[in-house]
Amino acid sequence: MSNYQLMELPIAVEHWQNGEAVFVDIRDPQSFAAGHIPGSQHLDNSNLPQFLSSVDKNQKVIVVCYHGISSQGAADYIAGNGFTDVHSMDGGYTAWSMSFPEHTDRS
Repeated sequence: MSNYQLMELPIAVEHWQNGEAVFVDIRDPQSFAAGHIPGSQHLDNSNLPQFLSSVDKNQKVIVVCYHGISSQGAADYIAGNGFTDVHSMDGGYTAWSMSFPEHTDRS
């Protein structure tokens, strides 16, 4: 049984617009710098321990990757560390940037 849930893009966008979730992007640093969801945090092995210890475990966390596949493993890992409201966004950043190009940031 998974400890996380899949989230469809329109629902993720609604949570983003309402400021109701922490978005974490697990893509490589260069891809994140080239474009990402505004307000999202880049998450990798170097800052994962700090994230796990500093974010409220009851906060809604939405994990984003390229297409929504790799984010499932990361979401499961985060949920396995005591987080109670973890989601993997279907379609990943690719779907987000194609559907909402006006809602992307560059670092």
